[in-house]
Amino acid sequence: MTGEYKKAYDESINNPELFWKTAAEEIDWYKKPTIILDASNKPFYRWFTDGELNTCYNAVDRHVENGRADQLALIYDSPVTGKKEKYTYGELLSRVAEFAGALSSLGVQKGDRVIIYMPMIPQAAISMLACARLGAIHSVVFGGFAPHELAVRIDDAKPKVIVSASCGIEVKRVIKYKPLLDKAIELSKNKPEKTIIFQREEAEAEMIEGRDLDWSELARKSRPADCVPVKSTDPLYILYTSGTTGMPKGVVRDNGGHAVALKWSMKNVYDVDPGDVYWAASDVGWVVGHSYIIYAPLLHGCTTVLYEGKPVRTPDAGAFWRVISEYGVKALFTAPTAFRAIKKEDPKGKLLGDYDLSGFKYLYLAGERLDPDTYDWATDLLKIPVIDHWWQTETGWAIVANCMGIEQLEVKAGSPTKPAPGYQVEILDSKGQNLPAGEEGIVAIKLPLPPGTLTTIWENDGKFEKSYTEMFKGYYFTGDGGFIDEDGYVYIMGRVDDVINVAGHRLSTGGMEEVIATHPDVAECAVLGVADSFKGQLPVGFVVLKDGVNRDNDEIVSELVGMIRSEIGAVASFKKAIVVERLPKTRSGKILRGTIRDMADGKDYKIPSTIDDPDTLKEIEEHLRREGYPEKD
Repeated sequence: MTGEYKKAYDESINNPELFWKTAAEEIDWYKKPTIILDASNKPFYRWFTDGELNTCYNAVDRHVENGRADQLALIYDSPVTGKKEKYTYGELLSRVAEFAGALSSLGVQKGDRVIIYMPMIPQAAISMLACARLGAIHSVVFGGFAPHELAVRIDDAKPKVIVSASCGIEVKRVIKYKPLLDKAIELSKNKPEKTIIFQREEAEAEMIEGRDLDWSELARKSRPADCVPVKSTDPLYILYTSGTTGMPKGVVRDNGGHAVALKWSMKNVYDVDPGDVYWAASDVGWVVGHSYIIYAPLLHGCTTVLYEGKPVRTPDAGAFWRVISEYGVKALFTAPTAFRAIKKEDPKGKLLGDYDLSGFKYLYLAGERLDPDTYDWATDLLKIPVIDHWWQTETGWAIVANCMGIEQLEVKAGSPTKPAPGYQVEILDSKGQNLPAGEEGIVAIKLPLPPGTLTTIWENDGKFEKSYTEMFKGYYFTGDGGFIDEDGYVYIMGRVDDVINVAGHRLSTGGMEEVIATHPDVAECAVLGVADSFKGQLPVGFVVLKDGVNRDNDEIVSELVGMIRSEIGAVASFKKAIVVERLPKTRSGKILRGTIRDMADGKDYKIPSTIDDPDTLKEIEEHLRREGYPEKD
């Protein structure tokens, strides 16, 4: 231990203005900020309020101007189409300036909104950067979202222009986007003036004359646009939280704080340097895609990988190893679900032997809880640091992390380690009182949040306060439960509503999942609390077995029940586990626990627009019905 982490963390909490002023020196400003933290309108803190900059300039132009025009900026790899493309910083600048000119020719200017509804293709990244170049506010909606969900976002953001593509591809299935987009515009009250469609070879979209414009033709006729200076506090983008019902929350990210925090995080959290190849295996529709496919790697001068594929089935469980080997990836950031999928199909990691991973130094996992079994499996297989870290759409970057570029701390399986500099994480009870080490409660962050986190909800300051700052005055409410041990390590045990009440005993379903995941036959699991007329709630496990397991399911379930009884105790009342083929998940890899719980409880439920495969829900419903759920009166 060198003490560098503690030194950095203490300074960030005790003297945040000096800490972040120093970090801000890594960004090129048109007007350097003199006001670092503005606390005049609590809880709406603002960072670098009098500064002016342009995010696209910092992500692209300045690298070209500093002599790195020939360095690779973006690698596009699409196993679903067989296409591979590479863009240097010079080439990326040319494409982005050209498309910014195209948007400008349609009247898009600073403060206007542009919705981007695209698959994982380079044009998605170019569109985002082009908006940033003009000072326009982009809102990326996951490609393939249902028309109703897209319409809701159109009505909230009120875009002047929508940018889309003719189709996306899910493994081998072509999903035509244009009919979905047309229906969404039909449903929405606020109609965009124009749409720009990138035609892909796999499906050609039918164009509506006068409204729809062809990407390639428009870009070809456009004059390149220069960067527009914006205020640090001006919005860069709106990102609607996934899995919402009714009106989604549009998380607003500013320009200045976002650029400073993400640039800082690349070296200090991920330990990568300019010129390194960094890969976030996510989607531009999610916050990870915004932060760590597009903005952070480019702000830092790295080479980023845009991958249109899956961890398995495109073509097999060696897909990730192939990409890492082919492009010399130094650090991979993905979700634990991806590694559970790989583990399920190739439990002994045999496919790893086909590739050279000598340049691969770090695996970072986030997006959901990393169970110790998956951590152990990946660590044993890769023989490199496997780093769990925890953050949210709202924060935009890691809340709790083992900051590898500052000091590598001891790893404790099940914990994402300690709070990242800038985040004062505390565990509170329902009355807002601090709880002692080891005691489980509500995870909250003392205000102000560091730069790069959400500034408000789009055009709804009241919803921001109600959702995040009203519950505990002076704190940001994360919605997660957990505890901090005597060494200061944070443990996130799941959403607050994943703490169940069994006969008056509050029990964490995350703790039960940890135990089940250690069973040698289990690839993946979820434990939910379902309604019980006698005990209030009872835990039910849903278990996916590893490929090749050929044992009696009842025997495995009996072993799992015994493991929970041994590790947690009879108080858990864990008596039921259901073996399923797959778990229903969002496209970002999160298990749809709430939807399964509503099914089991006999409540009306809505199939989320974010679901990866709707058929998995039907299968779960059939399993529940066979097992006697919902409970009969």
